[in-house]
Amino acid sequence: MRILLMIIGTICTILGFIGVVLPLLPTTPFLLLAALCFARSSDRFHQWLIQTKPYQSYVEDFRQHRGYTLKKKIQLLISVYIVVGFSIYMIDHLYIRIALSMMLLVQTIVLVFFVRTLPEKS
Repeated sequence: MRILLMIIGTICTILGFIGVVLPLLPTTPFLLLAALCFARSSDRFHQWLIQTKPYQSYVEDFRQHRGYTLKKKIQLLISVYIVVGFSIYMIDHLYIRIALSMMLLVQTIVLVFFVRTLPEKS
């Protein structure tokens, strides 16, 4: 079972790191799952993962406080809007543009209304 958890954790870590540069692929859920798998299978990998910059940047506040600061929410939305907006601009298929626009709307609604806004740290 330990080996299976390490394999799943490794795959989720790779997908989470890819999600840092591809906003269509979520980062936080994959890194949370990887942390869970590594916590149950390998202390060394778990310690490595929680020290990485993507984990600290995207997951730590969410894991500890179940939310993001307003500044972080705006940063996330801007990066998603830039990449998805560019995709919408480049793709010449109407239905794909509509699907990407709907996905962007859902991501915005979830981040604004369902993810808690944390106060800024002093």
